[in-house]
Amino acid sequence: MMRPAAILWDWDNTLVDGWAAIEAGLNAAFRAFDLPEWDRATVLSRVRKSLPESFPPMFGAEWERARDIFYATVRSCHLEVLSPMPGAAAAIAAAGALAPQAVVSNKQGALLRAEAAHLGWVAQFGALVGAGDASADKPAAAPLLLALERLGVPPSGSVWYVGDTVLDMQAARAAGCRAVLLGDASHDGGVTAATPDAVFADGHALQAHLLSLAKP
Repeated sequence: MMRPAAILWDWDNTLVDGWAAIEAGLNAAFRAFDLPEWDRATVLSRVRKSLPESFPPMFGAEWERARDIFYATVRSCHLEVLSPMPGAAAAIAAAGALAPQAVVSNKQGALLRAEAAHLGWVAQFGALVGAGDASADKPAAAPLLLALERLGVPPSGSVWYVGDTVLDMQAARAAGCRAVLLGDASHDGGVTAATPDAVFADGHALQAHLLSLAKP
């Protein structure tokens, strides 16, 4: 692949592992509604859309009460359990030498920015766009286009969107960007289901490719 004009990143399971907090928040809400709890594998396989899209079908008319329980639980622990994905920091550093970067996530914007600050990564990104920041959330193009607007880069096939799910690849294509899969999407139907334009096993593999693009 050619040198990117910009690199946009998904957050959870792409750059960071924060699933323990998401699992805790969901199960706190489920307990309050006498619903069965989810184990980690179920959380990984089912959490895709932003909360305002996913909670109403799950909790019905009282979804906002479930939302408040979820966020209270997540805020109480998310920074303590947060950790970078393998090779993520190195990939971000290599990308920064090539092009402007931003994050586009379906995690609530305030939580996303708190996590980036906790890791000391804020300066690496020209924009941190979370759920609710744009007119629609992924898989719509709106949050990716907002991030590119803040970077001052027009959408094109030379912009990469790096994510770990089918939804991420759909969002990339909706915005006219190159869909780059990180990992094997085993939690989401596999590489075949994701149909990426390019795939890298992990952050280390992506870092190596980015470093090769930086060579004269």
